[in-house]
Amino acid sequence: MKQPIKSLITCASAAALIMASSASLAAGHMCTNDTWNKVMQRGKMVVGVKADYKPWGFRDTSGKIVGMEADMAQIAADAMGVDLELVAVQSSNRMQFLENGKIDLMIATMSDRPDRRKIVGIVQPNYYTSGTNVMSPKAVKISKWEDLRGKPVCGKQGAFYNKVVADRYGAKIIAFTGNAEAKQALRDKKCIAWVYDDSSIMSDLSSGNYDNMEMPLNSEDDNPWGLAVPLAEKDCIFGNFMSGLTYNMHQSGKLIELEKKWGIQATQYLQDQQKRFADWVQ
Repeated sequence: MKQPIKSLITCASAAALIMASSASLAAGHMCTNDTWNKVMQRGKMVVGVKADYKPWGFRDTSGKIVGMEADMAQIAADAMGVDLELVAVQSSNRMQFLENGKIDLMIATMSDRPDRRKIVGIVQPNYYTSGTNVMSPKAVKISKWEDLRGKPVCGKQGAFYNKVVADRYGAKIIAFTGNAEAKQALRDKKCIAWVYDDSSIMSDLSSGNYDNMEMPLNSEDDNPWGLAVPLAEKDCIFGNFMSGLTYNMHQSGKLIELEKKWGIQATQYLQDQQKRFADWVQ
């Protein structure tokens, strides 16, 4: 079993555990801490991450899963003093894997939504966010959202981004059945930009297949991401430990460091969170 990285287990983590115990007793909720105990007893934590969403989670040339969220999983395992096993998950099965015990923790580009909070234990604070942005040829030189007004913009049928950008900025949306068709239309110069989720755009830009493209705007309509433990343990040791650890990664700037490491376009969200959680004693 590994030795925990004590510097990551801050006062915030300890306080969170104490608060968890008090809150659980006050609410009449008895924490069994099954997953936490299982992880500590076997000396290994199984974490579900994406393996097809570069640069957050993807396979390198050796087949190993790497990426920003894989690094976060390693930080969590090190802080608990246990080994790490990564399991590839997809958007369609990540919550199910956590529910049925195939994984102990999930860090897999999952947005924090009320319906999901009923299924898995999404801890606070959120560790990342995604939002609406565009991918556009560098030669077009889009610099502000208003540059889309009256211009053809490709989108995917049914995506809520289409209506938002059309109503807010007067873009003329050309909707296609799928993203592949929309991006091909962008290559074919049928539109000046493709509007979609910025994390998906960044994944495309990181693939090396869109070197003549860029994501030139400040993202809008933030959609925070949350890591999750089993629902029953959200307010118990495991959930509160992960909450404290996430707090520490924001305060220390670790998430900003990982963002830079993996070539992810800097987000205002992480900078704002670091300021928000800054130590008031300087």
